[in-house]
Amino acid sequence: MIKVIIADDEEKVCQLIFNLIDWKSLDMEVVAMAHNGVEALELIEKFSPDIVVTDIRMPGYDGLEMIGRAKNIKESIYFIIISGYSHFEYAQNAIRYGVGDYILKPVKKDELLNTLTNIREKYMQRMDRLTNEEHFKLLLQSDISKLRSKIFTEYLLQKGITTENLELEKINEDYHSNFKRGNFQVIAVKIDCGFEEHYNDSLKLLQEKVTNILNLLFRQECFDVEIYFNDSVAYCILNYDENNKKVIRHQIKKVLDELMVLRIAFVQFQFTIGVGSIVKDIKQLKETFRVARFAVGQRIIEGTGKIIQDVAVNDTSERKNELLAELNKTMAIALEIFDKDSVLSSIKSIKEKIEVKKDMSGHEIFSLAKHICEMYLVNLRNNQVELQNDEEFYEKFYIHSTRCGSMNQLFQYLTMIIEKSLDEIIYNKKQSDTKPIRTAKKYIQENYMSPICLEEIASIVGFNASYFSSLFKKESGVNFLEYLSEVRMNKAKELLRESNLSIAVICQEVGYNDLKHFTKTFKKNTGLKPNEYRKLYS
Repeated sequence: MIKVIIADDEEKVCQLIFNLIDWKSLDMEVVAMAHNGVEALELIEKFSPDIVVTDIRMPGYDGLEMIGRAKNIKESIYFIIISGYSHFEYAQNAIRYGVGDYILKPVKKDELLNTLTNIREKYMQRMDRLTNEEHFKLLLQSDISKLRSKIFTEYLLQKGITTENLELEKINEDYHSNFKRGNFQVIAVKIDCGFEEHYNDSLKLLQEKVTNILNLLFRQECFDVEIYFNDSVAYCILNYDENNKKVIRHQIKKVLDELMVLRIAFVQFQFTIGVGSIVKDIKQLKETFRVARFAVGQRIIEGTGKIIQDVAVNDTSERKNELLAELNKTMAIALEIFDKDSVLSSIKSIKEKIEVKKDMSGHEIFSLAKHICEMYLVNLRNNQVELQNDEEFYEKFYIHSTRCGSMNQLFQYLTMIIEKSLDEIIYNKKQSDTKPIRTAKKYIQENYMSPICLEEIASIVGFNASYFSSLFKKESGVNFLEYLSEVRMNKAKELLRESNLSIAVICQEVGYNDLKHFTKTFKKNTGLKPNEYRKLYS
């Protein structure tokens, strides 16, 4: 049996959770209940449970502190957090601790049962305790799920591929679907969290929750439902009877209500539903899918937290191309001389023009931002600058830009990622340009006692004498001869202070053959003759 502990500071809540579930049917046993963090930790140490269902805030140790300490006792415990608090940092920290799920009060039976069922499967797989039948069933479910999702990856998400040749019977046969003749409609549920990477773990948990909500609210009302997550957007195909049209419309509103409840714990996340058109034939699936995508893209104009529908799919690529052509001119010139301010200013100007004219859809603004990112990379290559991982750079921008819920956030991220990249390029270029100077200085410091000329050093670093002289002055603030003299004078001062060598010998040691010239140069540098300097500082 899988051992379970329930922890909540309210005894009634513990009893409610206990009574909601038929634990035996899940091969689980509730071995203890705790009403504060200290008691919970003691019971964990005593019973070594496999699952702990706990409130996030309790007397003694709060939920998070208790989880941290419990992980030291038994790292493999699965935790399910139960909370009525709207503290996002608790949710975030709980997820970082590896918490299996985060459920809000009042606890719903279906949500808790689904969570426990998923954890049971993970536990049985980890412990290698699945029966052959269960193992085969899980593999089969996984294979079928992958097969069913191909309708998205092979048709709906592929550019240039239509669904005009789809046949209902063939799709059902090939993809294990159960579609029937009736209405087809795609809805898109968008999760926005901004471009910060530390939300990745929370996003994974929310993907599961959104999937559960969609299944719960649509499965009984439809012939078939197919859900596919593409990072932060869930695409859902609904196939239902014409008579169920009003019911489906109502269920879509209920989905949004459930998503708004999720925001109690995940306040940094925004949710939007884009509704595709209703079509009568599976051959028109691409049409409703496209409308749903455009609808959900409109959130950066109309705002998040709502259902967006009845969106006209207009192609204003002419306007987009006009803006890109204008930007390309300024960006190309600016990147030739690595003028970061001009690059960023030109991007800001494009954003302002979009805001003034308001003639582009949200979907196309996202497309424009991605084209600007591509244009930046192309211009870098045209200037013989290669990013170490330009494909990774674009892929990162593509993913994180789609998680932005407003135009301001989108262009903030676009500006930030380009600015950061340019800072790195400019720094590396500066390092590259100054490397020959560093090499020259090192050579001078190691060979100051020998005759050294400008032409010799220039040859060593691979430049002609004229360019090297100019570059040396620019990077060092002094010319070559002044720097050589400074190195020799510093060494002379050191020898005068710390040795008993005669001034004539020191003159030779620091690369001078003429004592009179050495003395004159030394006095010019320090205001003292060599023997006066020795008397004063030795």
